[in-house]
Amino acid sequence: MKISAVIVMYNPNDYMIKNINNYIDAVDKLYIIDNSDDKITRFKSEKKIEYIKMPSNKGVAYALNIGAKHAIKDKYKYLLTLDQDSKIQSNHIKKMIDYISKYKEKNLGLVSPYHKLKYSEETPNASIEERIEVMTSGNIINLDAYNKVGGFKDWLFIDCVDTDFCMNLNQNGFKVYRLNNIQMPHDLGNMKIHKFFGKQYISYNHNPLRMYYITRNNLYISSIYKKIYPEYCKWLIKCLRSQKKRIILFEKNKIKKLLMMKKGLNHYKKGIKGKLS
Repeated sequence: MKISAVIVMYNPNDYMIKNINNYIDAVDKLYIIDNSDDKITRFKSEKKIEYIKMPSNKGVAYALNIGAKHAIKDKYKYLLTLDQDSKIQSNHIKKMIDYISKYKEKNLGLVSPYHKLKYSEETPNASIEERIEVMTSGNIINLDAYNKVGGFKDWLFIDCVDTDFCMNLNQNGFKVYRLNNIQMPHDLGNMKIHKFFGKQYISYNHNPLRMYYITRNNLYISSIYKKIYPEYCKWLIKCLRSQKKRIILFEKNKIKKLLMMKKGLNHYKKGIKGKLS
C-alpha cells in the first residue's frame, strides 16, 4: 500500500530537519509545507520529497490542506500527518499501514498511534480503541473521508484543528481508531507537574498567543458539536476553566495569558476567526 505524508514546518531547528530521517523510508512521498519566515535549505534533497514554501504563514490547518490536495492530485489514498517534532519511527508507520490494509469496511476515517505524553496516564488495556478525537501528529488519514468532510477548517489557524477534524469524521459516519500498542512520544506545551494541598496538577505553560487560539477555538468547537457530543463539549469547557486556574496558580506571564484568553472569548462572541492580526 502506497502512502504519502505531509509535515508542516515553522522555523525548524536542526534536530527537526534531521528528524525526517526517522520516517522517510516508510513513505512513498513527503510533502514539506514550509510556513517559516525564510526558506528552509538545510534538509537533504530526495526524489520523494516535495518542498512547498508558503508565501505567508496561514496556519497549520491551511498547510495540512495544501499537503492533502497535493496527495490527492498525485493519486494517493492515504496521508500521514506530521508535526515538525513528531517522534515517529518507520516501524510505527508500517504497523499502522498493516492495520489499514487489513481493514475491510469502507468507513475508516483515520488511524492514530497512542501519544505518550511526559506525564501520561497508563496505556489503556485495549490494543485498539475507537475515539472521538486524537492529536494530528502521526495520524494516517483516509483521503476519501477527508474529501467528504471538507478537510481541515482553515479558519481555526492553529489549535483544535485535530479535534474538529476527528469530530467531523465521527459526525459523518467515519471511524477514528487509536492503536494503543503503537506508542509515540509527544510534547504538549511545556508540561510541568505541581503539588498543591497534597494533590498533583499539570500545567502546560503555553505562550499567551496559544492561549488565545486554545480559548477561542475550543469555544467554537463546543458550539458546533454540542448537540452531537454534549458531554465531550462540556469537558472541553471544563478544561478551559481548569487551564485558567492553573495559569493563576503555577505559570509565569499570568496577566498576559489571562488577557489573551479574554480576547479569545470576546472574539468568539463576535464571530472573529482566522489568524489573529
